[in-house]
Amino acid sequence: MFKKVMAGVFAAGLVGAAGTAYAGKDLDAIKARGQLLCGVSTGVAGFASADSQGKWTGIDVDVCRAVAAAIFGDADKVKFIPTTAQQRFTALQSGEVDLLVRTTTYTLTRDTALGFDFTGVNYYDGQGFMVNKKLGVKSAKELNGATVCVQPGTTTELNLADYFRANKMTFKPVVIEKIEEVRAAFFAGRCDVFTTDASGLYATRVANAPTPDDYIILPEIISKEPLGPVVRHGDNQFADIVRWAFFAMLEAEEYGITSKNVDEMLKSDNPAIKRILGVTPGMGKALGVDEKWVYNIIKQVGNYGEVFDRTVGMGSPLKIARGQNALWTQGGLQYAPPIR
Repeated sequence: MFKKVMAGVFAAGLVGAAGTAYAGKDLDAIKARGQLLCGVSTGVAGFASADSQGKWTGIDVDVCRAVAAAIFGDADKVKFIPTTAQQRFTALQSGEVDLLVRTTTYTLTRDTALGFDFTGVNYYDGQGFMVNKKLGVKSAKELNGATVCVQPGTTTELNLADYFRANKMTFKPVVIEKIEEVRAAFFAGRCDVFTTDASGLYATRVANAPTPDDYIILPEIISKEPLGPVVRHGDNQFADIVRWAFFAMLEAEEYGITSKNVDEMLKSDNPAIKRILGVTPGMGKALGVDEKWVYNIIKQVGNYGEVFDRTVGMGSPLKIARGQNALWTQGGLQYAPPIR
């Protein structure tokens, strides 16, 4: 009898503890400010770039907007702060930004020694090489002695050195901090090769090359580059919101919930969809946000498939195939834990 009573008390305690999310200092500051400060790149087509009116678009931008929709019910309550590869971590550590969604690779040391938490992977990528066709190169194994344009303070720089060393080749680095200056140097012929994440190479070729057809991306992918949102250690609730805002976009795609049909989906009899969209309450309370948090994300931003398609996929100038970024049900790596 005693065991049954104690089990009941323990279970009640768990319900009480799980039923309410505890606000943290970062989330409190964001709410008091009325705006999310999101660190993005200085301009990578498809990921984060601003037009002449200052309007930001891209797959990274939409993750920031999804977090704002979850917190405020309004995806536009975001200020985008462009950061270079070298500036980005200092900006997050110092509080200049609340959240970093900037084509940043998830690694052990960044997750631990820098005092950060990665909350997911919004784009699975890998490092590649782009060259001018006139170089006559068909493989990265033919790049011995090449000059290579690369950004400092990146996993790209480290992978480059590892790859050439492993293949007993030499190279001459041309190290430039700002991505737009790296591109300009490459297209001006200051280096034979431009190396970065393959997605960035496709974006650069489409958006920046004087004549895109003059450039080829070599077949070798030399690294794993899981790119994702990053927050500071210390505010678990804010980290949870960032994590689950992204997972919500994946879950919505898996269940066929889109920005166009989300209102109709509120009438669904599917218990999972009712939980996801807050028709059956509880998930919002557990996260410490409004019960319509997922509805707001999907209505204002879209599910992951919609976002991918319009920013980097077949509905965009980049026309990158889903590949590893397809849902797990379609042979890809994108997989969200259940919202329940």
